[in-house]
Amino acid sequence: MQSTAFTLDIPFLRPMHPTDLPAILAVQRQCYVPEMNEDESTWRGRLAAAADFTWVAEIGGEVGAYLATYPSHLDKVTPLGGEFVVTGAADCLYVHDLAVAPAASGSGLGARLVEHALQAARRQDLAQAALVCVQDAFAFWQRCGFAERRPLAPAATAALATYPPPARYMWRSID
Repeated sequence: MQSTAFTLDIPFLRPMHPTDLPAILAVQRQCYVPEMNEDESTWRGRLAAAADFTWVAEIGGEVGAYLATYPSHLDKVTPLGGEFVVTGAADCLYVHDLAVAPAASGSGLGARLVEHALQAARRQDLAQAALVCVQDAFAFWQRCGFAERRPLAPAATAALATYPPPARYMWRSID
């Protein structure tokens, strides 16, 4: 009997590579509404800016999930399709995009990738993490220790408005 789900294999977390982009774009299309799909050139720029903060979960040789983050500043919201601007004085890990292929849904890959990213942030002495919560992910992010953060400055509110509603800015400290 052949497996049709990713969950029967042991996942392997590793850094994201440019050769992963076709698989990442495919997972993105499976997980997000079309207006939230970001193009390959945007992804290439993100890999160039924050290669140490992007990962994939590979299962059976295939990308089953990915996470793109970067060192940033609390209350700085990256607009949809925006560049990752990494600065030396970062105080926050910005979690921009987490997607788990539907075939791997419920496998715990998302939470594993988030914990992996938080460990990387601790090694960089980042004290907090933030993200824009989209679609139906609010309960997931709450389970990961994030809470909605309000009010936001006008620039952050404008960047948040680039996402389809409901979009919420969320935050947590990194213990």
